[in-house]
Amino acid sequence: MFDRPRSGERALLVRVGIGGPVSAEDLQEFEALAESAGAIVLGSVTGQRPRPDPKYFVGTGKADEIRQTAEELDAEVVLFDHPLSPSQERNLEKLTGRRVLDRNGLILDIFAQRARSHEGKLQVELAQLKHMSTRLVRGWTHLERQKGGIGMRGPGESQLETDRRLIGVRIRTLRQRLEKLAQQRDTGRQVRKEVPVPGVAIVGYTNAGKSTLFNAVTGAAAYAANQLFATLDPTVRRLRLPHCPDIVLADTVGFIRDLPHELVAAFRSTLLEAREADLHLHVVDAADTERAERIRQVDEVLASIGADRIPTIQVFNKIDLLEEPARIERDEQGQVSRVFLSARTGEGLDLLRQALAERFGRRVVRLTMRLPPVAGRARAELYQRGAVQQESVAEDGTFHLSLEMAATDLEALCLREQLPLPPELSPSVASPMAGEPCVAQSPFLQSHGTVAAVPA
Repeated sequence: MFDRPRSGERALLVRVGIGGPVSAEDLQEFEALAESAGAIVLGSVTGQRPRPDPKYFVGTGKADEIRQTAEELDAEVVLFDHPLSPSQERNLEKLTGRRVLDRNGLILDIFAQRARSHEGKLQVELAQLKHMSTRLVRGWTHLERQKGGIGMRGPGESQLETDRRLIGVRIRTLRQRLEKLAQQRDTGRQVRKEVPVPGVAIVGYTNAGKSTLFNAVTGAAAYAANQLFATLDPTVRRLRLPHCPDIVLADTVGFIRDLPHELVAAFRSTLLEAREADLHLHVVDAADTERAERIRQVDEVLASIGADRIPTIQVFNKIDLLEEPARIERDEQGQVSRVFLSARTGEGLDLLRQALAERFGRRVVRLTMRLPPVAGRARAELYQRGAVQQESVAEDGTFHLSLEMAATDLEALCLREQLPLPPELSPSVASPMAGEPCVAQSPFLQSHGTVAAVPA
């Protein structure tokens, strides 16, 4: 019986094209995936088959080639860019005499290294245990031994059965903890809904530059590196834009082709940041020759978590590698659909801010407001909001304030402070049609000429 090696970093990669040739881009991505896990890539074996072999996944001849290549290169682990069944994994280990790890196990290992938050670590552990529980069948020789000794005669319980039972207990414990954390997250989400703040989630294929863009826009210091899954735990920051309500921007985990179902299920609560957002910024590597396929794969993952109906702006990053100009593209309705920029150089970031301001901006009015001396609290709040452009005081103590602020905020202030609300404010100023002037005249709120909507 073969004793499974427990470690190894010198790796041989195996990629087989099922029904077609091996793509050079997919092999390159798998090599980057292995290096992200800390492996030293010694070489690769490729091939082509019409369908997977039930015993080795590859054919018998290709399996012998993998064994010989691993011996020649002195590889410690063989990494398959495919999901393997437990029996295929064991058969390959017996044949090669080396640890064999499939694509799902490799991604789980990377996630285990990158998880930082308590919830993230629990989610990764749960996914690992689910993956491991299917691979406790005749994998280690010591698992076949029965317990013995005085007072323990009889059939007893095999080590394999003990491990299965312990894993089952740990899985139930992790699920209970994650359910409590999910309840806490839902409670916090309900509290945030009482004071609605627009949420924007940055999504996209791994290594597309999401964290670099997040740092460039918000000024945060989230970890960013040129490697797959550099960011695992979501980071949230508040973003302030002129003439626009505060926006909550979330940097989420990157997606990848053939993302293990265990991870999608385990990180479903974390991915709620994307599902509960009001807008997606789908970051695309503009220099990637397979970017159309990457977009499709990200859309598939978003659909699997029920986030495919959320409005999306595609952000084509890394235009500095293509020497393309920064620009905005719009759809048939005139809405921003694409923004081309470089998060590394900062070119085009102003266009992204403009796109967000257009999406979430509020109607702004310029007018002169007369406040009596007793309305000091309202005057102080106007200054706190930065709405006062100019002020003068009349002989009777009345304040004449030149204002520039959102019409809805002005209406709310008047109602809250019990100030006279002119009838013209609500229908014409608070929600004017795009491009139409709005006029508000009263003894309390005087317009100097026409009060026009100012674009955000």
